[in-house]
Amino acid sequence: QVQLVESGGGLVQAGGSLRLSCTASGRTFSSYVMAWFRQAPGKEREFVAAITWSAGRTYYADSVKGRFTISRDNAKNTVYLQMNSLKPEDTAVYYCAARDGSYFNTLPSQYTYWGQGTQVTVSS
Repeated sequence: QVQLVESGGGLVQAGGSLRLSCTASGRTFSSYVMAWFRQAPGKEREFVAAITWSAGRTYYADSVKGRFTISRDNAKNTVYLQMNSLKPEDTAVYYCAARDGSYFNTLPSQYTYWGQGTQVTVSS
C-alpha cells in the first residue's frame, strides 16, 4: 500500500505562486510515476503534471506548461508542484496520485493511489 499526503494549498492572488507537496509512504518508489491532477467544481478531474520517480522525467499539460514545475526529492519521498503566474482558472482541488511503472499516463483511472486533495484558490 502507498499513502499520499498533500499540503501547501491556499488562497493566492492572480499572478502569485504556491508550492504543493506530496509525501509518500508505504512501499518503495523506485518504479513509480507520480502525478498531480486537479478538479474544479462541476468539472472532471484533469491531469496537470507527472514525473518518473527514478529518472525524474517530466510531462505537463499544455495549460500549465511554462508556469508549473514538478520535481521530487527521493530522500524525502516527496513530490512538489511549484505553481507560478497563477490564474483564476487554476482554482481547484489538487490531488497527488501514483501508479506503477515508468510510462506517463494522463487518465485518472490509470492511477492506483491518491491523496486526499488540497484546495488552491486564485482570486482575480
